[in-house]
This record gives sequence, structure tokens and C-alpha cells, in this order.
Amino acid sequence: MISKYKWWELVITYTGMALFLTFILAPFAEALMVSLRPIDSVFRVPYRFFTDNMTIQPYIDMWTSVPKLGRYILNSFFISCAVTALALACIIPAAYSFARFNYRFRDGFLVAFLAVNMVGAAVLIIPLYKLMFSLGILNTYWAMIIPGAAFSVPTGIFLMRSYFLRIPRELEDAAYVDGASRLYTLRRVILPVALPGIMVVTIATFIAAYAQQFLFALTFNSVTDYHPLPVGLYQFFGRERVLWNELMAASLVGILPVLMVYVFLQRYIVAGLTAGAVKE
Repeated sequence: MISKYKWWELVITYTGMALFLTFILAPFAEALMVSLRPIDSVFRVPYRFFTDNMTIQPYIDMWTSVPKLGRYILNSFFISCAVTALALACIIPAAYSFARFNYRFRDGFLVAFLAVNMVGAAVLIIPLYKLMFSLGILNTYWAMIIPGAAFSVPTGIFLMRSYFLRIPRELEDAAYVDGASRLYTLRRVILPVALPGIMVVTIATFIAAYAQQFLFALTFNSVTDYHPLPVGLYQFFGRERVLWNELMAASLVGILPVLMVYVFLQRYIVAGLTAGAVKE
């Protein structure tokens, strides 16, 4: 097989890929090294990537420094799952509606969703606090689940709508000819075909919900038993010093649920991202 690329094009391509991977993975590598150093060696001068006194003691001490760290990790996982489920319940029917139905102000609604997605959560934090207070759900899981799902819906609708648009209408027409209803067709015909796209939206929503819990939790919740991981990590910041080695260890342990979800569902991500790339 003759390569269609010249040798210098391959060198440039692989060099660019290596630089990109280095830029992405370098913070994780440094976090791992910091988590294995004693606190007195974290800011050692001159800087050394590997030190002689590396230890796993920070991974043991972090559970003592923040006794509820395990609870915080479980809270983050639960909140992310709840946000994902609630967001999908809104995203799928809304995206299908925007993709298949023609009605007044449809494009206006899409623009409105895009506008909401452009507004940061910090801008709306006071109105959201008043809303959570009026609903009586402050200091509960719902105070973090509902806003998290609300800010995940616009992006999910745009992603899912584009996937529904690629599904041939002939599949629905065939189901209608057989006497299937619109809801039955969506549930038994469209959703199985759209599963790769749904999984992409699911994983993207889960990762976003897992990473963006600090502001909502710190503002809407003062009960430590309901705090997610980002708020728990904040407890490593003491008045006199910051336990950077234990903080990095807890951060690496905290991202394991996200990595596990990504590893187990990565085949759906590949299928969803490459769907429609080849036209038969």
C-alpha cells in the first residue's frame, strides 16, 4: 500500500499530535507527581519531576484530613446521574420535536435555547437562589440537580437534534403505515437507531454535571452531608497552608468515576461521533 502522505507531512502530523498530547497530559502527570510527594517537597527548589522520598501516604492521609471525602465522591456521582437522567428526559422529546415538527416560532425557540446556553450560571445565581428558596428545596440534592439539568438541556438539544435530522424519515413512515403511533414510533423505532447519539449526549452531560457542581453546592446548600466533591476538595485549603499533595490525590481519586464511565461507554462515543461520516 502506497502512502499518500510525504515523509515530512507525517513528521509534522505526528509532532503536532505529540505536542497536543503532551499539553493535555502534562497537568495530570504533574498532579500525580505532587500527590506522591511529602508536603515539604511539593515546592522544592530546584524543581525535580521525580524525587527520592515519594510515598503513597497522601492517599492515606486525605481520608483523615477530609473525613467525609468518600461521601462527597458518592454525592457527586449521584448528582451527576440525576442531572443526566433529568436532562435526557427533557432533551430527547424536545430535540425530536425540533427535528421533525414544523410549527410557529420553532427557530425562535432554538435561538432562545442558544441564548440561555450563552449566559453563565454565576450571572443568574441570585435569581436561582430566590427560586430555590421559593420552591423550598434549599439544602437538598434537588437544589443542585435542577439547575444542573437546566443548564445542560440547551447543549443537549442542539447535539441530539442534529442526530435526529440524520435519521431517514422513511423509518417513521413505514411505522405509521403499520399503524404505529407517534410515541410508539419514537420509543421503538427512532430511539434504538439514535442510541449512539443519545450515549454521546449522556456522557457529555454526565461529565459537565460532575465538573460544574461547586457554585450551586456552595450557594444553595449548607448541609455538609449533601456536598459534592468540588466543595469537599475546598476543605484541603486551610488557614495557614494548603495540603497540595492530599488535594491532588483526592482530585485524582475523584475523577475515577468519570474515567470509568468514559472507558465503559467509549464505543458508543466513537459510534456517535462517526455516524453519518460515510454516505452509502
